[in-house]
Order: sequence, then structure tokens, then C-alpha cells
Amino acid sequence: MDIREFQAYAALFMTIFLVGILYWYIVYLYRSEKKGEKDYEKLSNLALDDEIDSKTINSSSVASSEKKEQKK
Repeated sequence: MDIREFQAYAALFMTIFLVGILYWYIVYLYRSEKKGEKDYEKLSNLALDDEIDSKTINSSSVASSEKKEQKK
């Protein structure tokens, strides 16, 4: 087995590995959106609606996040 054959197998393995990671990430995003954990459509509108006086995406306040930290 020379170096070129090893490089070919390594490139094939890395391609398969990275495609697997990509599919896992797509499934993760789909499941988290279906569960209602995050709404990626609202987050994608952030780039389009970039005004200083635009409405915030998350309506949670600093006080509620501090309460969550204290419960931990």
C-alpha cells in the first residue's frame, strides 16, 4: 500500500464522515424545531430585520435568566 492509496482511502473516509455529520446536524435542527425548542424561521428573519428599533426575538428579560441561574 503506497501513500497515494492511503490518501485515497483517507479522503473517502473523511468525505463519508463529514456527510454523516451534516445529516446528523440537519436531523438535529429538524427535531429541535418540531419540539418547539427553537424557531429557526424567526432567527433567520433577524438578518433581514436589522433595524435599531426592531422587535426583539426573545422576549425574556434579564431578571428571568437570573432566576434560572439561581435555581441551578
